[in-house]
Amino acid sequence: MQLCDTHCHLDDERFVEDFPLMIERAKVAGITRFIIPAAHPSDLLKAQKLAHSYEGVYFATGIHPDAAYLYDEKFIRGFLEDSLCVAIGECGLDYYRMEEKLQSFNTEDKEEIKAIQKRVFLAQIHLAMESQKPLIVHIRDASLDSLEILREFAPKLKGGILHCFNADFQLLSLAKFNFYYGIGGVLTFKNARKLVEILPKIPLESLLLETDAPYL
Repeated sequence: MQLCDTHCHLDDERFVEDFPLMIERAKVAGITRFIIPAAHPSDLLKAQKLAHSYEGVYFATGIHPDAAYLYDEKFIRGFLEDSLCVAIGECGLDYYRMEEKLQSFNTEDKEEIKAIQKRVFLAQIHLAMESQKPLIVHIRDASLDSLEILREFAPKLKGGILHCFNADFQLLSLAKFNFYYGIGGVLTFKNARKLVEILPKIPLESLLLETDAPYL
């Protein structure tokens, strides 16, 4: 069996020392393809280099909602024509620990943070529609706002992935628009009861495996 880890941050510093060995161990275990999602702009060039250095490694271009204040569309567009760039994201909305975000977004207004994230999320959705690449979506404590946006644009997208699916029943409606549900280590957590309950309701053909390595 050949597996694809659809979401792994192989550009993380923790992989530097034994990267070639890690890739070989993964392939022995049956994981032959890897997708590195974009998170912070400073990591994108590294992700691209890894993809061009190791067979079976691909990457996405975009920016994580926690770094939305650094969004530079020209920079992100520069990766679209790369044949190993297979998606846009991870992008989306993240309202978790808003107090901690105030300093990085340089504001005292939580609503301003939400507005910036929504604007940058929409910009990346439009990039996905333009490039006809699927969307890797990050949602945390922001299901309603995310669903409102995705319901409008999902029919125009070439599908996507709900990374680290948060078990929100309403988001299952996106399956009909060729959206997939990323399932990883969270499923084993003691507080993952909601995900365990909803998992059988997700169409089997809509499930994807991911590690979110090195995090989950």
